[in-house]
Amino acid sequence: MASRQNCWEFKDCGREHEGARTYELGVCPAAIDASSAGINGGINAGRLCWAVAGTFCEGKVQGTSAEKELSCMSCDFFKKVESEEGFANFIIMKPGQVFKPRL
Repeated sequence: MASRQNCWEFKDCGREHEGARTYELGVCPAAIDASSAGINGGINAGRLCWAVAGTFCEGKVQGTSAEKELSCMSCDFFKKVESEEGFANFIIMKPGQVFKPRL
């Protein structure tokens, strides 16, 4: 089986630990979220980035996980992880995270 890519590898953003762009942009919250280690086979939240507030995609900070909901679910990386993990194994939220639909 091929190794599972983390978001920073797939997006080549340079915001992982000691990444090329951490001096400029800081380390991505997904790269340091140890509470999500191993979920969907990732390092920290590397394969659960959509559930982490403050990740940096498409040139800007994405905000809370609720604010990211639509953009992340249409993301090519989200779709890749969903496909690789399969319906029965795909985890969409962090431990203890609760979905609160906007009314």
